[in-house]
Amino acid sequence: MSQQRSGFTTGTCAAAAAKAAARFLLEGIALREVEITLPGGNPVVMPLVYVRGDRGGAEAAIRKDAGGDPDITHGALVVVNLSPVPGGEILFAAGEGVGMVTKPGLSVAPGEPAINPVPRQMICSAIRDVTARGMLVTVSIPGGEAMAVKTFNPRLGIIGGLSVLGTTGIVRPFSISALRASLKCALDVAAACRIRMPVFVPGNIGRRAAEENFRLGEGQVIEAGNEWGFVLDRAAGLDFRAILVVGHPGKLAKLAAGDWDTHSSRSRSALPTVIRRAEEMFARSFPDQVTVEGLFHSLDPAETKTLGEGLAADVEKAVRERMGGCWPLAVVLIDMRGRMLGSSGDLSLWR
Repeated sequence: MSQQRSGFTTGTCAAAAAKAAARFLLEGIALREVEITLPGGNPVVMPLVYVRGDRGGAEAAIRKDAGGDPDITHGALVVVNLSPVPGGEILFAAGEGVGMVTKPGLSVAPGEPAINPVPRQMICSAIRDVTARGMLVTVSIPGGEAMAVKTFNPRLGIIGGLSVLGTTGIVRPFSISALRASLKCALDVAAACRIRMPVFVPGNIGRRAAEENFRLGEGQVIEAGNEWGFVLDRAAGLDFRAILVVGHPGKLAKLAAGDWDTHSSRSRSALPTVIRRAEEMFARSFPDQVTVEGLFHSLDPAETKTLGEGLAADVEKAVRERMGGCWPLAVVLIDMRGRMLGSSGDLSLWR
């Protein structure tokens, strides 16, 4: 049972440490534990390693607990230093072990610390629970530079350390058998509830985009995660009428390349597939692109639409062949902000 225990993301740890540092700085209170609210609205209480003053500011640290499926940062300290700044803005800086973004195409701009948007929002919210004053937030993960060598960060142009990540605030334990059992249940329940045109997405970004762009009912969106082969094979035996697939080409282009388990450790990068398609379409090379998102950002609007539609058609063809061509299919590709890059198939069934 302990293997199924959930943990917390580095973003959650940083937000909690930021709130504790703010309480010390503004109220002189050195907390032993601190409560913050996760993006989904649930409160959590985090124990602190220390809270202390630091050169006119305050600093707090939390030891990351990644739960039953520990990642590379499990057990690492996440340290946040707060320093007051003029005005009311919250600024971010990379401390020891937190990387800097050097190339376009990520969710954080070049020249910024590699603290992703949701963790930034969580940190800001945690500080605003305490004060409206302007703050410089420096996030550190001691030892993070050495850890980052074992991640994708060097290939993505993130130098000097790790990224502060998280979209839900929670690290969910990874178990293929448990995940597939959950997916089977989700598919069976959808079919039993007379959902006839399900929407399959990789995760939160795809779910939000699907819900914003289409008229969908409760239970109609199913998160496939990385288990696309399992989900499509299972769906083929159920009483569905049509399927819509919505997601980022960094995941879904892998299906066109024949990788039906899209986990980064068990599949090839989608980037070569996308670059090869772009080179075929535009008769030029893309030697400096390190992410699929960055490649799309380098295109003009007409090229974005052309490549998006071409890749969507490739994904649709691969999914159709996998499922034996049993139903109408449609594919929508989106960027990291949920904006549509291109589509293939008849979308009117979901509108």
